[in-house]
Amino acid sequence: MSLFKARDWWSTVLGEKEEFDQGCLCLADVDNSGNGQDKIIVGSFMGYLRIFNPHPMKMGDGAQPEDLLLEVHLREPILQVEVGKFVSGTEMLHLAVLHSRKLCVYAVSGTLGNVEHGNQYQVTLMYEHHLQRTACSMTYGPFGGVKGRDLICIQSVDGMLMVFEQESFAFGRFLPGSLLPGPLVYSPRTDSFITVSSCRQVESYKYQVLAFATDADKKQETEQQKLGSGKRLIVDWTLNIGEQALDICIVSFSPSASSLFVLGERNLFCLKDNGQIRFMKKLDCSPSCFLPYCSVSEGTINTLIGNHSSMLQIYQDVTLKWATQLPHVPVAVRVGSLHDLKGVVVTLSDEGHLQCSYLGTDPSLFQAPIIESRELNYDELDVEMKELQKIIKDFKSQGVWPTTEREDDLEVSVTVSPNFDSVSQAIDVELGTDLVPSITVKVTLQNRVVLQKAKLSVYVQPPLVLTCDQFTFEFMEPEMTSTVAFSVYLRRSYTPSELEGNAIVSYTRPTGIPRVIQCKFRLPLKLVCLPDQPSKTASHKLTIDTNKSPVSLLNLFPGFANQSEDDQVNVLGFRFLGGSRVTLLASKTSQRYRIQSEEFEDLWLITSELILRLKEHFEKQGTKDFACSFSGSLPLQEYFELIDHHFELRINGEKLEELLSERAIQFRAIQRRLLTRFKDKTPAPLQHLDTLLDGTYKQVIALADTVEENQDNLLQSFARLKSATHLVILLIGLWQKLSAEQIAILEAAFLPLQEDTQELGWEETVDAAIAHLLKTCLSKSSKEQALNLSSQLSMPKDTSRLKKRITLLCDRLAKGGRLCLSTDAAAPQTMVMPGGCTPIPESDQEEKSVEQDSTELFTNHRLLLEETARPEVSALQGVSE
Repeated sequence: MSLFKARDWWSTVLGEKEEFDQGCLCLADVDNSGNGQDKIIVGSFMGYLRIFNPHPMKMGDGAQPEDLLLEVHLREPILQVEVGKFVSGTEMLHLAVLHSRKLCVYAVSGTLGNVEHGNQYQVTLMYEHHLQRTACSMTYGPFGGVKGRDLICIQSVDGMLMVFEQESFAFGRFLPGSLLPGPLVYSPRTDSFITVSSCRQVESYKYQVLAFATDADKKQETEQQKLGSGKRLIVDWTLNIGEQALDICIVSFSPSASSLFVLGERNLFCLKDNGQIRFMKKLDCSPSCFLPYCSVSEGTINTLIGNHSSMLQIYQDVTLKWATQLPHVPVAVRVGSLHDLKGVVVTLSDEGHLQCSYLGTDPSLFQAPIIESRELNYDELDVEMKELQKIIKDFKSQGVWPTTEREDDLEVSVTVSPNFDSVSQAIDVELGTDLVPSITVKVTLQNRVVLQKAKLSVYVQPPLVLTCDQFTFEFMEPEMTSTVAFSVYLRRSYTPSELEGNAIVSYTRPTGIPRVIQCKFRLPLKLVCLPDQPSKTASHKLTIDTNKSPVSLLNLFPGFANQSEDDQVNVLGFRFLGGSRVTLLASKTSQRYRIQSEEFEDLWLITSELILRLKEHFEKQGTKDFACSFSGSLPLQEYFELIDHHFELRINGEKLEELLSERAIQFRAIQRRLLTRFKDKTPAPLQHLDTLLDGTYKQVIALADTVEENQDNLLQSFARLKSATHLVILLIGLWQKLSAEQIAILEAAFLPLQEDTQELGWEETVDAAIAHLLKTCLSKSSKEQALNLSSQLSMPKDTSRLKKRITLLCDRLAKGGRLCLSTDAAAPQTMVMPGGCTPIPESDQEEKSVEQDSTELFTNHRLLLEETARPEVSALQGVSE
């Protein structure tokens, strides 16, 4: 913030909902009073022209009715107002008003009043020019060195300069290569027009060159001249400043020298007459307007710069001399003499806040009161504390604080259509020849109180996409109902990790407290897979045990029944839209189900869908003791292969980005060498630099394509890794019969990220989470619970430590470890199985021994299961045959 505020001398607000820009403000003795007092001329985009002559009775007074000399509605937007000698035969000042298609010159005159109403002012139209092209800005001056009058130059939107010699049109010229108009100014000393083109370079054109160039109105419409209009117009000098210019101004501090100031988006440039840089200043804040003027110190120039932080800064060349705070963001600033007060700073905002202020400080008249020393009465303090507590309790009962017992202000419900859309909404899909269906999801919101700007965001797992995922609602009355609908479809050729979607609504209660409501919905399995022929062979198999008789698969999956083979009620085949196949078998004699597939991660969706439908089936029958279990060995080796593949893609991405950075540096170095050769006045051989530049460019493009391909593969690998992680968590929960709270802890540890990036990846995050579990709730003694985790996560060198910790976690759970995040987790755990819990290894040798012990445990566990479950497995093999 500024240390000092601008001292308000006079201020007012112009109109209602009017807009202004930097050309809408001008200060001059427009009525030719001759007393040296300036008037404030303001034009607006609504077409209102106002002239003010402030006379505040005391500092900081607002506008009085007599301060407004004139207000007239010109019925067209006013782009710019200027005051100069625009009428022939007289050197009186006149007002030029620029509209989009018209230039008007007015005479402002006043009549002395004989009554208390005061003087009367009026504007008289002297002449006007109707423009053939849409105007953008204008400048004026003694073009060509004329004496006693000012000529006007108007710049059109398409880059044409139109010169008017007062009442008559002189000529029009197109600037070469013009794309967008920039700020324009006239330099009387060099008799040239200076502008900043869309190429981000300052360009200077001599008036004589403009006058004798090809006439824009007479040029023939040939294709060559369209591409390079004004072909005879030669630029005097150019300077590349590398950024767009907001404004441009010329200041003459001596008859023999002048300075050109250019205000860029981030820098202030001061140039000489020939285009050389005198100095430049990098600005701290984004500027909005500026005004350079001569300084009292010889050879220096002061510059007023307003910025978007509502600050007005005064620089002497490049040195900041003063900074002051304004009540608004200025878009135009001028300095003039008002009411015998010289140096008044006049600022105008885009909303019409007009303020006249001066720089300085006022002494502070505040004096701190003397603190009375008195003894504390604790009885009175107790009574006051009870009263405050009663007030707080009453506020809580009124609903100022969010409570879980009260009804929500907003109800959110989600409905998924049971049928596909008649016309699929899938676009830009990459699934080959498969016809990709889409399904409609409806979200209904019902409010109980008035809510403004409630925002709904919907999220599904990639590669599922939504036709629209952001919505905004305005509930202006209670008990309103709003419904939105969108479609979901599969875009890419791999399976999503979940079929669950999430609808989140964020809003602010009338008391100002923000709230968030979350509603989950489940998409049907048929959205991502189709019925297919069962496969007898598969690389990966899982067996799920239940405590109830097997259910017909045709009843569980009615939409996937193969009509040609109704006799095989215990075998179903699925084919994902990505191409992979999964087979589901139900045992005829035992209470088991087998899921098998060629890809390990594809087992997850069918397994979870099977367990979910079995629970729903037995709940409908009123069976409450239904349970599933898993008695096989955990497929950690297949899981570790997916982890290694994902980590390898991350390493490749890091190497490719480093190589791309090196090639980009090499490309820029070759460009600099070539530019130096081309700028050299003495021609020199290129020494195959052009060939090297072309080869480096092709390498950069090829590397960029490879980086994009690797990022796409990494996204697919992360989705497959998430599917495999869900499957491993499910099997661990069925294997150890974990509760819902313990499964939630595992999911938080293994699935902490929604997106995987190079800066924060899945491997290091999961490694830190599992290490925390091993040193807290799964530790044996309090000594092992001392956390020494790294405060900063970084990509590991390999995945060996992560895989060892995952194996150790399963080992601790197999030996009776309990997952818990409460405060009593610090106590030593009571183990169910004999032998206790193995402590965390502190060295590589101890870690190896633990890994061997865990391997022996899983091997013995597998042998025991094979001996006890051989009849059921043989029955399943018979089913598959």
